[in-house]
Amino acid sequence: MNTREFAQLVDSYLDLKWHLDPVEATGAGVQEHDHRFGAFGADELKQSLAALKALSNALEGAVMNSLQDEIDRTALLGDLRVTIHRFEHERQQERNPLFWVSHVLEGLYLLLVLRDRSREHRSRAATERLKAIPAFLNVALETLESCPTVLLDTAADVAMAGSALIDEVATDLQPRDGSDFESASEAAQEALVVFSDRLRTDSAAGQNGAIGIGEEAFNFRLHYEHALNASAPELWRYGGKLVEQTESKLADLAAHMDPGAAWPDLVDRLRREHPDAEELVDAYGVEMERSRQFVLENDLVALPDGILEVVSTPDFLRPLIPFAAYQPPGAFSEDKTGWFYVTQPDRAASSEEANRQLRDHCVHELACTALHEGYPGHHLQFLSAQAQPRPVRKVVHTALTVEGWALYCEEMMGEHGFYRGKEEQLFRLLALLWRAVRVVIDVGIHTRGMTFSDAVNMLVGKIHFDTTSAEAEVRRYCAYPAYQLCYAVGSREVMALRNDYRNAAGGSYSERQFHMDVLSYGGLPVSLLRWGMGLND
Repeated sequence: MNTREFAQLVDSYLDLKWHLDPVEATGAGVQEHDHRFGAFGADELKQSLAALKALSNALEGAVMNSLQDEIDRTALLGDLRVTIHRFEHERQQERNPLFWVSHVLEGLYLLLVLRDRSREHRSRAATERLKAIPAFLNVALETLESCPTVLLDTAADVAMAGSALIDEVATDLQPRDGSDFESASEAAQEALVVFSDRLRTDSAAGQNGAIGIGEEAFNFRLHYEHALNASAPELWRYGGKLVEQTESKLADLAAHMDPGAAWPDLVDRLRREHPDAEELVDAYGVEMERSRQFVLENDLVALPDGILEVVSTPDFLRPLIPFAAYQPPGAFSEDKTGWFYVTQPDRAASSEEANRQLRDHCVHELACTALHEGYPGHHLQFLSAQAQPRPVRKVVHTALTVEGWALYCEEMMGEHGFYRGKEEQLFRLLALLWRAVRVVIDVGIHTRGMTFSDAVNMLVGKIHFDTTSAEAEVRRYCAYPAYQLCYAVGSREVMALRNDYRNAAGGSYSERQFHMDVLSYGGLPVSLLRWGMGLND
C-alpha cells in the first residue's frame, strides 16, 4: 500500500472517530460536529462499531511501503482495538455514568472557551447541544446498569456542578434571539438534576457493580493501548518496589536536611509554606514562565509557538481535579492555546478547610508541577504533536508516553539544575512516590480486588494526603483504568529509550536531538518510538 492509499484509510479513521465522538472532534479543532453529541444507544453504537471493525480489518490486511507508515498503521490498529474493546467488553457506556455526563459537559465547555470559532458559530452549536441534553441523558439512564457506587456518586456530583457551566454558557453564548436558547438551557439544567437524582437513588439502593475492569481487560489495555509487554502482576511488583526505593530516598534526603526528622514530618512542616488563595493561580503562572525560560536557556528542546493560560479549575471539573490538570490545544486547531487548571479552595470553605486545601499547593512543589504540565512537559509535547505533518501523530496518543514524558522531564530538569534547593528536590521525590503508589492502586483496584477505602487509606498512609483529597484522587483512578500507572511506567520506558539512544549514538549523542526525535512521534507508544529509531531489542 502506497502512502496515498494509506492516507485515505487515515481519513476514513478520522471520519469514523469524529462520528462516534463529536465532542472529541470539537476538542481537536474539527468544527463540523460542534452541534451534536455522540449516539451511544445500543443500535447506533452497533453500527459505529461495525464500521470501526471493517476499517480495522482493512488496516490489518494492508502491507505498508515505508517504516513510518507501518508505525502509524500499528498505532491506528491499537487505537481501534481499544475503542472497540471499551464498548464491547468493558462496557463503559453501561457501567460508568461519568462517561455520559463528562461527554455532555465537555461538549459545552469546549464551545465556551475555544477561540478558533466565531462567537456566532459557538452560539448556534451550544443551542443545539443544549437541546440535545435531555434526550441524551435519557438514553444514558436507559443504558446504565450495575454501576459501581463510587462512579454513581462521582457522576452525580459532576452533574450537579454542571448547572453552573450552563449558566456560564447562557451568559457568554446566548444569541440575540435567545428564546429558543433560554428554554433549551432550562430543560438541560432540569435534565442534569434528574440524572443526578437518579444516580443518587441507585447508589442509595445499593446498586454496586465491581469497580475493577478485571485482569484480562486491564492486560488488553496494557498491550494495545500502551504497547507494553508487561502484564498486571509484573507492574504490581514494579510499583511496590518503586514505593520502597523512593521512600528510602526520601528518608535519606530528609536526614540530610534535618537530622533526626522523619520525612513525613518534614514534608508536613514545609506544607505550611504556600501561596494565599487569591495568589495561587499567579504563583503557578510564575513557575510556568520560569520553567519555560530554563528550557530555552539550556537549549533542552525547541520551543514551538503557543500560549499556556493558567486559570482556575472550572466548577464542573472540581470533583475530578483536586489539585491541578492540563488541557491541550486541538490537534487540528489553528489556535495553539493550552489551559492549566488550578483548583483553588472552595469559595464556601471555612478558613480552616481552605488552609487545608492550600497545603496541597506548597511553594516547594510548584516548580515540579509547572514543568510537568507546561514546559518541557505536556504543553510542549502537545504543541509539538499539533505541528506534526502526519495526522496519526496529531491525534493518537497513549498516556504511557504523554505522562511518561512529563515525569521523565521532572527528573531530566533536575539533572540540569532546575530545582532551587533541597526542599524542591524533596517534593520531587514525594511526587515520584505518589506516582509509584498510583501504579499499585491502579493495578490493585482493577485486577486485585482493592477497595475504594483500601486505595484511599494507601494515599493517606503513604503520601499523607488528607482524606478528602485522597477520595477525589481515587474516584478518578476508578473511572480511568490503566491510566495512573502510566506516569511511573512511562517514565521508566522513556529513560530506557534515552539510555539506548545514547549508547547507539556514542560520541555524537545530543540530548536535545533525543528530545526532538521523541517529540516527532507525538504521543505514540514508546515501543513504536523505539522501533522508529532503530532501537528494537
